[in-house]
Amino acid sequence: MSQLRRTRSLLQSKGTGNSSSAGSSSSTAVAPKGHFAVYTREGQRFVLPIGYLKSNIFVELLRRSEEEFGLPVGNRPITLPCDAASLEHVVASLKRILSENLTPNPSILQLDCKEVDVSWWPHARPREAWARGRSAAMDDEVNELHSTPPTPPRSPVAAVQLHSPSLNSWSPLPLPQQETEETVVSILTELHSIPPTPPRSPVAAVQLHSPSLNSWSPLPLPQQETEETEVSILTELHSIPPTPPRPTASPPSSKLHSPSLSRSPLLAPSTPRAETAELHSVPPTPRPPASATSRTPRTPRTPRFMRTPLGSPMRKAIVSMRGYLEDLGHLTKLDPREAWLPITESRNGNAYYSAFHTLSSGIGFQALVLPLAFAFLGWTWGILCLSIAFIWQLYTLWLLIQLHESVPGTRYSRYIQLATATFGPKLGNWIALFPILYLSAGTCMALIIVGGGSMKLFFSIVCGPTCESNPLTAIEWYLVFACLAAVLSQLPNLNSIAGISLVGSITAVSYCTLIWTISVSKGKQQGVSYDPVEGKSGVDRLLGVVNALGIIAFAFRGHNLVLEIQATMPSSLKHPSHVPMWRGVKAAYLIIALCLFPIAIGGFWAYGTLIPQNGILTALYAFHSKDTSRVLLGLTTLLVIINSLSCFQIYAMPVFDAIESAYTSKKNKPCPRLLRAVYRSLFAGGGFFVAVALPFLADVAGLLGGLSLPVTFAFPCFMWLLVKKPERYSAMWYINWALGSVGMALSAVLVMGGIWNVVKTGIDLRFFKPQG
Repeated sequence: MSQLRRTRSLLQSKGTGNSSSAGSSSSTAVAPKGHFAVYTREGQRFVLPIGYLKSNIFVELLRRSEEEFGLPVGNRPITLPCDAASLEHVVASLKRILSENLTPNPSILQLDCKEVDVSWWPHARPREAWARGRSAAMDDEVNELHSTPPTPPRSPVAAVQLHSPSLNSWSPLPLPQQETEETVVSILTELHSIPPTPPRSPVAAVQLHSPSLNSWSPLPLPQQETEETEVSILTELHSIPPTPPRPTASPPSSKLHSPSLSRSPLLAPSTPRAETAELHSVPPTPRPPASATSRTPRTPRTPRFMRTPLGSPMRKAIVSMRGYLEDLGHLTKLDPREAWLPITESRNGNAYYSAFHTLSSGIGFQALVLPLAFAFLGWTWGILCLSIAFIWQLYTLWLLIQLHESVPGTRYSRYIQLATATFGPKLGNWIALFPILYLSAGTCMALIIVGGGSMKLFFSIVCGPTCESNPLTAIEWYLVFACLAAVLSQLPNLNSIAGISLVGSITAVSYCTLIWTISVSKGKQQGVSYDPVEGKSGVDRLLGVVNALGIIAFAFRGHNLVLEIQATMPSSLKHPSHVPMWRGVKAAYLIIALCLFPIAIGGFWAYGTLIPQNGILTALYAFHSKDTSRVLLGLTTLLVIINSLSCFQIYAMPVFDAIESAYTSKKNKPCPRLLRAVYRSLFAGGGFFVAVALPFLADVAGLLGGLSLPVTFAFPCFMWLLVKKPERYSAMWYINWALGSVGMALSAVLVMGGIWNVVKTGIDLRFFKPQG
């Protein structure tokens, strides 16, 4: 015991001797020794014991404060993201928990600090469990610290430096400013010169951190030392007058310890002793104010983290390394095989690429059928349903963009990856694999039919009625389109087709504008009617409404590609990928709205219930082929062909990625170029074969579309609930549950409607007999 008292007296004398040189940098708003000052949102000041920094709740609060208010640089105080009532409740709960040594209930500390997650609060452990980890040791140190009655401060001291600049994070318990590295090293050097006393009782192993070795070393702690004994020792220590400072030793640079480079409060020796462990549990002693003559001149341009011998070069090394890691992608653990796959091979995308891809995939031949939906719904319900669907799918698109990096260190670069991570491998593949394949491969097959048919129409317009050449058949035009698509599909990755997507975007906007402009300029057709189509029976009327809702829902597409498009963008801590992605999506969907709404409203105004089943493009040639310039008709058809070719590339890319992913997973090497060219050509040929051999698949398009509808309207809402876990009965909780449930119900209605239509009308099983 006398050895312990002499050691602690020596520590007090060392700390007192250095107070004059370090205390000159104290700010105007000072805190008592062993305390730190924080401010709430409304500016109320709290002075709290420094031991609270060892609790994970304050570490998390400080981390959130850094994210919301920035670093406390200069005279800026530390502001916590809570109000005064919440912080008082947290402090009261901590005092009660620490005094009673109880296991805290996480719900006690959730209060109004809604962004503070305390589910990770460590459970209280007995003193014998110190050897199990650092977190348990820190909790016991807090209990021991707060069991000691506080010593009244004898003078104001400088505010404690809480932030660790070199790590850009909050340290649980850093060194006070008055403690310099030389002082600490000299204290430890003198402590180790004291011969150890024989142990008086069995000891328990303690895990004590050694900053110099960056490892944990066992340290025996006497079990018989009670808190009352420590209190008496502290009382005796404070009664000893301070001794003059002794000359500090000059240790080698490798022994220096900078508080800005470690989370440890003190430098522990390479072979710590029992006396050192007790020193770490002693609260710091207040020091008298420093004199004005001992102030060390410092230039205002010198950062705080560069005031130590190793601060400047180490700070530069850490900043450089952290910036390098951020450039790698937000410290994301990426699969090396990702660099071999078409979607993630290139990550230099930006907001412009996002807008091009989204616009090219968002406007397609489905938009040409929108006036037909108005024929079944009428003006009021047609515009209302189209507006609701637009807002709904734009919201689910925002959800997917936010979920791309919802888990730190993980990027969900594909829709199927997010589905399996959210719903589980089995359920995710079962509910999402077929819809995604249908929306990719099925759309490519439909584009072959639309593009080949448009080629045949373009040839007939250019050739004219007096053309004597023998035109190609529909199957031959399908083959021509498939060959052109196979040639363009040889571009390696998704970013490489950004130029093609730009061309597709321009052509889509152009032909949509031309079609509705020509239709409106020609005026209404004779005998046009705007009353909803009446069926022969109530069932027929209901099927017509369901069909109209399906047309509106299918007009908005591309949700199965949004995560893939975002995966082509770089992401870092300061520049996450969702920012440029959402900026590009907003611009693209503004243009999409300016195309879809005019083509639906203008087409229905011009043709009413006379609109053909194939949409407004067929109506344009049926009603205005004689009174419209052949140049405009041919240009419109050519734009449709070019847009179909560009859309084929972006919708086929997920299929190419899945094929190459299977190859790289098996061979553990990138897919050779020759093999890539072969299977991409085979995919285009397979789409041509299905379009020609199974033309009756168009009769079950409503049934298949109903199965894929949740990808756009339902699954993103449920994914948000499972991943983000919003507060129960909150606005986001209600909105996502409601939209997800309605989306699944709408999908079920469309599926039942498709089945009923197949049962009623039947399927003409014609093979190798495409229309036209």
